[in-house]
This record gives sequence, structure tokens and C-alpha cells, in this order.
Amino acid sequence: MPRTGPRPLPLLAALSAGTLLLAACGSGGTGPAADSASATPVQGGSLTYATDVEPISFDIHVSQQDITGAIQRNVFDSLVHQDAKGEFQPWLATKWEIGPDLKSYTFTLRDGVKFTDGTPFDAEAVKLNFDRIVAKETKSQYAASLLGPYTGTQVIDPHTVKVSFSEPFAPFLQAASTAYLGFYSPKAIKENGAKLGAGGPADVGTGPFVFTAYTKGQSAQFSRNPDYNWAPADAAHQGPAYLDKLTIRFLTEDSVRLGALTSGQVQVAEPIPPASVKTVQGDPKIKLLTTDAPGANYALVLNTSKAPLDDPQVRKAVQRGIDLDTDVKSVYFGVYKRAWSPISPTTPDYDKSLENSWPYDKAAAEKALDAAGWTTRDDAGYRTKNGQRLTLEWPLPPAEFVREQRETLGQAIQADLKKIGIEVTRPRLDIGTYIKNVYGGQEHIADYSWARFDPDVLRLYFNSASQPAKGGQNATFYKDAQLDEWTNTGKTTFDKVVRRDLYTKTQQRAIELSLIVPLYVRTAVVGQSAQVHGLTADPNTWLNFHDAWLGQ
Repeated sequence: MPRTGPRPLPLLAALSAGTLLLAACGSGGTGPAADSASATPVQGGSLTYATDVEPISFDIHVSQQDITGAIQRNVFDSLVHQDAKGEFQPWLATKWEIGPDLKSYTFTLRDGVKFTDGTPFDAEAVKLNFDRIVAKETKSQYAASLLGPYTGTQVIDPHTVKVSFSEPFAPFLQAASTAYLGFYSPKAIKENGAKLGAGGPADVGTGPFVFTAYTKGQSAQFSRNPDYNWAPADAAHQGPAYLDKLTIRFLTEDSVRLGALTSGQVQVAEPIPPASVKTVQGDPKIKLLTTDAPGANYALVLNTSKAPLDDPQVRKAVQRGIDLDTDVKSVYFGVYKRAWSPISPTTPDYDKSLENSWPYDKAAAEKALDAAGWTTRDDAGYRTKNGQRLTLEWPLPPAEFVREQRETLGQAIQADLKKIGIEVTRPRLDIGTYIKNVYGGQEHIADYSWARFDPDVLRLYFNSASQPAKGGQNATFYKDAQLDEWTNTGKTTFDKVVRRDLYTKTQQRAIELSLIVPLYVRTAVVGQSAQVHGLTADPNTWLNFHDAWLGQ
């Protein structure tokens, strides 16, 4: 939700890396956890991490890209911490009370926390940041949706703050654990609020690293925060980070990124291309950290407001006319698995019953198109009706925002749909036009994934109030009373039985209505030098460098 290129518009976030999950393992039987447990951490040193996507904006309150959250996690802390089991633990807040109607959350803040510019972290800082997120002039594309029906923040005293909502809002704790609801120094907001998207020294948080420099198209540099002493309780250590310096290089080409890792130019690289995983596993100088991504799977999101996808039969044909088992296996060599639900198996309340429930069926797709009246074909073999060819536009953003061989997968999908008579065009658009068209509902198909360790992501995808033009993620543009009711009710309760029922029905109905074509379940595969120890991933598959250290 990781970083996939456009994930998040909704789309941008998708392009940037996606929601990701949590099981660490290492090649050769040696995982990162085992390494760090058997050795004494070493203070100091400089680590370079290479990734394939560069943020459009570094402003965590504005950007919806996964890569922004992943990078800025090193700079910004959250009120609460979500552990590997999905439970919430204290972080910048030592405790909290939830109103009986789920309309308010009162936090007791940790004492002694300071931003890296020396400004104290207090209740006023929480209020200022949350109010900034929902302010129209901020133009938040994702964080505002995480605050949902936010009505305001009340400062009770310097270390107590009450966050209120107009209706019950159970997803808030999970949202509050993400970097997108992290906190800028009030001084930074006052002096550089309009410049925070540019990154660099203007970005001032409370995290273990300080954003010291940024060179567009090349790298971002971070230095250790020497005063840091408020990591979550389950961190491997308290106190400042072990590393003196962290450099993030933006290497979009898989071969270049992998070569930098194997040659020792960088110590950590992500993602490792699926085609190269077996080769890397055989290299004793490299370990792998793999995490299955939670949240929304990478998928085709079908715009039901634009003909011919306003016809459910045409949507069904698209959904059943793609040979996903073959396509995903051929492009990703078994590293990624074919998806069956809008959300991944590692997301709470995943509906396993959907597996194998809508397999590739060319005959069923052909029958659906016949029923929709697309019964004739032109000289190129594409279906026609009333003299019009059956054409769907599925745009491509600039190449630097496309990751994980998604363009190659798209070519396989185009070929599959051509077999049943559907033409799919893929114009390459500049990023501004891409966002404008997708947000404006001008394209037939959008593609993205979304990193979030909570089934509330289904509300963002399928609730009609989650409008892209207003920062929402529902690029299906479909209004369904049941989907609205189920996802609205889901956000009002912590009852696990009720939530499972609601979110199970939501997944099933989204597939039944052919609103989405889930493509694959993303697995974050990180390569790291054998000298790197203590590196872990959080529930979003964002890497945690606070505990990382360099050995010999």
C-alpha cells in the first residue's frame, strides 16, 4: 500500500509499494532476527538503501504514495504502534481511552518528547497537525481519509488531547499508527508548511532520523537523531538509532538496483525482482527479508460510470477473460501469488472462500459479451456493437512510477482480452494528466494496490462516499446500498465477529458485481548484505532502520 507507483491517487499509492505483511525469513536458513539475536549491535556506520520509486511529494499529510510513508516512517513517529499481531501498543501516547460511543479518543502523551528542532511534542502539536490534515488548503490525498468523520481535537492540558468524530470511527487507532498521521514540528509547519513536500531539512519530526538532504532523481539522506529515546516497547532497543547515517537511493531499473546490491554499493535493496529471487538466495553474501503485504491487492479497478463498463456483463467478461494463473506465474515466477479477493490473505477478515471461486473462463467471458450485445467483430477481430469497437482505455503513468513488472503483466492482460474481442489501449500520460483523468473518472480502468493492515481499506475502495475527487479511493465510482451499509457499519465497531461478517460480505459482493479484478498478492522481497543486522519490517512492510546495524 510498500511502495507501488501510483498507489494512492488511489492510483499513486498503487504504484508505490503496497500494503505488506509480516513474516520474516532469510535465505540459507539465516534470517535477520536470528542474526541480530546472536550478535552484539554495533554503534555507527552508514547504510545505503536502494528502492525503485521516488516520492512525488514527501509531505506525509498530502501524499498518498506508499513510498512516502515508508521513507518518512524514519522521521515521524505516531501516537500508537501496531505490532506484528495487529495489536496496538503505546508510542507517543502512553495510554488512551475510547469513548463508549466510539466518537472520541483521549490520549495521554509521553513526557519529554521533542522534535528535532527542539520544539516540545505536546497536545497543541497533535491538534495543529490533525487540523492541518483536514484543512482544504492542505489538499490531503490520503491522510484526510484516515481521519474520516473528524470534527476536531481538544487540548485538555499539555499532555492530554481528545480527538473527536461526528460518528463512531473504529478504524482510527490503526490509522493513527501510520506515518500519514505523524507529526511535524509546529515551527516547521509555520515556517515551511508549503514547502514540506520538497523534503530535506524542512521536514522536522520526532523520529530516530533527521532528514538532512535531498537530491531529486538521486537520493535522500538522513542522520541519526541523538536525542531519540521513545521507540515503541517492542523495539529491539531503546535510545538513538545505531546507524549514524542512512542514505536512500532511487534506482528504478531492476538490473541496476540488483547490481548495486551484489557489488556492495548498497547494503539494502528493494524490491528484488521475482526473476532474480532464486539467484539471490544462492548468494551467501546476501540475505532476504520477505513480508507478505496486507491491505488491498494489486488490481484492475473498473470504472462503472463510463460505458461500456457500466454494463455488468462487460465487467464480468473482463474479470473472467484474463488468464491470471498463467499470467502471474509467468511474470513473477511464483514469488507473487494470483489474487482472489480485493484484500490479501494477511489482512484481517480475509475471505478464503473466494479462492478458486472465479477462475479463468474464456467461454463464460464470451457468453457475457454476447449477452451485452457485442456480437459482431471487425476486421481486427475486436467486438463491435452499433458500429463501435469494444475498446477500454487503461492509462500508463510515466515509467518511473511503474514497478514490479506491472507493464509486462499489463501486456499479458491485453493479449488475453484481445482473444475475447476486447481492445485495451494503454496511452502513456504525464503524471498530472494521469491523476486528473483517474480522479475525474475519465478512464475505463485504473490499477493500484493499497498498504493497510486493516479491512477498513474495503471502505476506501467501495463505499460511494470515498470519492477520488475528494481524496477517496473508490475509482469504481459505483454506488451500492449494501456495500455502503456494510462498510459504514464496519467502521463503527470493534466486535470481531460483526466485522468479519461485514467484511466477508463486502469482498464477495465486490467480486459478484465485477467492480474489481484482483491480480496478485504482493510479497515485499528485500535483499540485504550479510553485514546488515536487526532490519525488520512493520505491518505495512515498511522497513525499520532504528534497530538496524552494520557488522563485519
